Amino acid sequence: MEEDPTILHCDLNGFFASVEALSHPEVGNRPMAVSGNPDNRHGIILAKNEAAKAFGIKTAETIWQAKRKCPQLILIRASRGKYEFYSQKVNDIYSRFTDRVEPFGIDESWLDVTHSRKLFGDGKAIADKIRALVKSELGLTVSVGVSFNKTFAKLASDMKKPDATTVVMRSDLEDKVYPLDVSALLYVGKNTAAALARMNIRTIGALAAADRRALIRAFGKFGGDLSDRARGLENEPVEYFGHVDEVKSVGNSITFARDLKSPSDVKTGFMRVAEKVCARLKRKNFKCSVLQITIKSASFQTITRQGAFEEPTRLRTDLVSKAMELFDSAWDASEIPVRMLGLSACSLSDSSSPVQGRLDFSSASKDGIADLKKQQNAQDAFFNVREKFGSGSIKFGSMMDGDLLE
Repeated sequence: MEEDPTILHCDLNGFFASVEALSHPEVGNRPMAVSGNPDNRHGIILAKNEAAKAFGIKTAETIWQAKRKCPQLILIRASRGKYEFYSQKVNDIYSRFTDRVEPFGIDESWLDVTHSRKLFGDGKAIADKIRALVKSELGLTVSVGVSFNKTFAKLASDMKKPDATTVVMRSDLEDKVYPLDVSALLYVGKNTAAALARMNIRTIGALAAADRRALIRAFGKFGGDLSDRARGLENEPVEYFGHVDEVKSVGNSITFARDLKSPSDVKTGFMRVAEKVCARLKRKNFKCSVLQITIKSASFQTITRQGAFEEPTRLRTDLVSKAMELFDSAWDASEIPVRMLGLSACSLSDSSSPVQGRLDFSSASKDGIADLKKQQNAQDAFFNVREKFGSGSIKFGSMMDGDLLE
């Protein structure tokens, strides 16, 4: 019988807060949390240290809620560049043990150390070595789960924190895993857990014992995936470090400083989002044939709509025009103010690929093609200036005024 693989899931403990503690030693053991910007309505807790956790402060709660629990809470604004730096350093340490290192967000990674065991010992020994190196070299702590697949490695890393190694093998499923609430399983969120509860499935063991066909009827393909994960049948490979999946969409969203209540507000909002999406399309040398919009209200009601272009494009004016067309058919901002807008450019194609245009050989059509090329060249030149001299060096005139982004 073939031996099981050895998969690790490494989860940095209180990552943002731990990094900030390195930069702010004056905080010491006092309660501290990393937060977004309250002025731009991102006033939530992103991470907290152990001292803040003792006051019951939770990630994703608002700053005012956290302050009510702990008036002396020290708040530090998030600094993403700093976290990306340490994330790379940590993954560099992981890469000393295997070339199969797959990041799962900025503070988590899976490692396949199956073929590293002869060099470094079994999964637990490798996990303990990694924890020691991360602590001694970077001053951070990491919890590591050791198992035979990605699903249970992640589950194991959540079992004991901070700075711990937890092993879950096949022989442990009955005692360690099956009694756990179904929400402990990867990809089982609040809504899925509630739907499973309505089927009288509340533990991972109950999910593993459930009729797979019934789960597929209830959830589609996802139901089959859930059944496989609960029964230990998931065998997704850990990707090689630096592996990049094929890009299927390019998107961006913005939560605005105030609610959008008029068509002009919404159009300005879409222009700002489209500016970011078009810049990314240019960098990746893509055009899109389909645009999806996402609209979120001040009360967090959310919808998505999508539509196709007649020809692939990455022109900001095209994206905004299509976005407004989709928006107007689905939403009235005067009745339901808008908090957030998002755009996703989908059905991507290489910008250099030839495109079949309309079969119109009139001079007007030729002038139109030339005009499109001029617009594209002008927009590309705009983004070239930004890439060279910074985002503040040049702006679209339509974005010079307004208070949506302050």
